[in-house]
Amino acid sequence: MKLKTLAAAAVGAAAFVIGATPEGGLGFVQAHAQADSVRPEVGKVLKDAQALLKANKSKEALAKLREADAIGSRTAAENNAIEGTRFSAAQQAGEGEAMAHAFEVIKPRLSGAQQLQYTEAIANIYLRANNSAKALEWINRFFAAGGNSPSAKQIQMAAQFKSGDMAAVLKDLMADIAADEKAGRAPTKEKLGNALYAAQKQRDGNAEARITEKLLNFYPSPDLWTQVLGGLTQKKYFSDKYTLDVYRLKLVTDNIRKADDYMEMAQLAAQAGYPDEGKKIVDKGIAAGVLGQGTEGARHKRLADLLVKKINDAKAGAAEAEKVAAESKDGTPLVSLGLATAFRGDTLKGTQLIKAAIEKGVKSTDDAYLYLGLAYYNGGDTAKAQSAWNHAAKGNNAAGELARLWQVKARSSK
Repeated sequence: MKLKTLAAAAVGAAAFVIGATPEGGLGFVQAHAQADSVRPEVGKVLKDAQALLKANKSKEALAKLREADAIGSRTAAENNAIEGTRFSAAQQAGEGEAMAHAFEVIKPRLSGAQQLQYTEAIANIYLRANNSAKALEWINRFFAAGGNSPSAKQIQMAAQFKSGDMAAVLKDLMADIAADEKAGRAPTKEKLGNALYAAQKQRDGNAEARITEKLLNFYPSPDLWTQVLGGLTQKKYFSDKYTLDVYRLKLVTDNIRKADDYMEMAQLAAQAGYPDEGKKIVDKGIAAGVLGQGTEGARHKRLADLLVKKINDAKAGAAEAEKVAAESKDGTPLVSLGLATAFRGDTLKGTQLIKAAIEKGVKSTDDAYLYLGLAYYNGGDTAKAQSAWNHAAKGNNAAGELARLWQVKARSSK
């Protein structure tokens, strides 16, 4: 399932709201018709209309009420009773315009809380009728009057979705998500999925990345990591030089299962100057029962032997390699040497080399901090890894996004 599919699936609950509705019209009539005097001819129409409502014949009830409209010289009490019953019938029939008309008549007789309840009900009926403009008009009226409820927010979001106002959806959802996090609550998966959908519709890459990271943080799974890492390689700023980095995240999120993937990652590590890392990858593949088996087993063994040789060569030439890297015009070679040293098991020296590289000046500071974090993380120091990744995570580039993903993974591994 692609992230776009994930987001679209999460929109379902917001796309069509059928929330609880107030016991409005009948409750109003029962409360006030008894207290107010109505003429017998009006009372008979009301009684017949209420009987039709109880029989779930809302259209017939509305037609019956039109007989009351024809009665002349109606009092305010009679109009209130008629419109209260009409509101209930229109709600049952799904007729927003009739509800809205009735509401304006009976509004002075309602408490503030009742007015909010009725306003929300009108918005909901308009939404169910696919009239998103009217639904938004009435739900915004609800909020302007001081209303606030989860069901109303759901109506608002659904109406915004239906109207195509993804900017408003995204703004409101991001505010809700921020409020959840501030209160120490995990935003629901549905809320994050809706926000992701809106961000994608808006083509807001920054928002999409932030929401994706929150999904990984609160609801991590190998499948979600697969989707995210697959999408990363499609980003315009991604280049082949980060292929090994993507493999590293795949490895720690249980997303390497095929022999070819283990082999390619190990070979890339060796080519980049990280034979110790490559040997660990091959060892993991063998331990998983993926490498060292079948007709390709001998090839896997040859790669393992080659990596052992490269490790020994690197150890023998360590001093010379450090001298050459130190004499380079900038510190970039020291970054690679430092990470290789950390993979060899010497985290202290490896991180010192990378920090010296940063101080000297490197081609990409974000890359340097990404690998400084990786060196610390490889050595088990998550706190220092997170600190280093904080520097890289500020970048709007591949290194920045990789650093943010490592931060998410490190938090979920605690």
